[in-house]
Amino acid sequence: MKRVTTEREATEATPDLDEPPVRTHRWGFGAFLVVYAVFVLSAVLIAALVGTVAPDAVSSGTVVMLGTMLPTVLATLTALLVTKVRGNGPKRDLRWSFTRSDVRAGFRFGVLGLVCTTAAAVLWTNFVGEENASSAVGRLVENDRMPLAAAIIMFLFVWLVAPVCEEIIYRGLLWGALERLKWGRWAVFTLTTVIFAISHLEPLRTSLLLVIGIPIGLARLFTGRLGASVVAHQINNFLPALAVLLVAVGAMPA
Repeated sequence: MKRVTTEREATEATPDLDEPPVRTHRWGFGAFLVVYAVFVLSAVLIAALVGTVAPDAVSSGTVVMLGTMLPTVLATLTALLVTKVRGNGPKRDLRWSFTRSDVRAGFRFGVLGLVCTTAAAVLWTNFVGEENASSAVGRLVENDRMPLAAAIIMFLFVWLVAPVCEEIIYRGLLWGALERLKWGRWAVFTLTTVIFAISHLEPLRTSLLLVIGIPIGLARLFTGRLGASVVAHQINNFLPALAVLLVAVGAMPA
């Protein structure tokens, strides 16, 4: 006689996103290295093409947009492809979730991080000097004003899009790769924070990037989901993105 599955059994059989996932994906740290290689090589290739094809016809603002946005998006798409080909997809493997609780937790960690990183940035600027205090993007827009539309696109990218991309790569793909090695959650948090800071390839800002990465990583650690760290990252990026916008259009001195 065919057994009828009850509603309760069907609910229990459906994986709950709030429960720790079964890590059955087949990608590890090597996948992160591939993704990071895509980012670096595409950035180098874009810079070489711009410098070779039309060095005088392309403004530095355009170079900033192409060299910042395109490599980040390509690396993110590669990370998502890895989860589809070698795993169970981004929702399961990267713990992608964007619920109200994720937003609330991300907001709390983001505000806490914004306070801490603002204080750290002031101390760090006094230590290294204002001439060395700008980020790589900030230094590029200081040299050439951007059209308003391009500056707004850059602002929205730095504030909203880049955090999504970076969280997919670092607190998603890299986090999952380290978890697969059966390391403890605090070890995973520590290593992803350190790698996040170092991989920006800005040696002078590495210590500041460590401070920035801590509250973002804590959002991922304590909620177990990527949505919270995305929100925390976006809140943290708002003021720097606004500063880039104002400098790019000449509304604020570099």
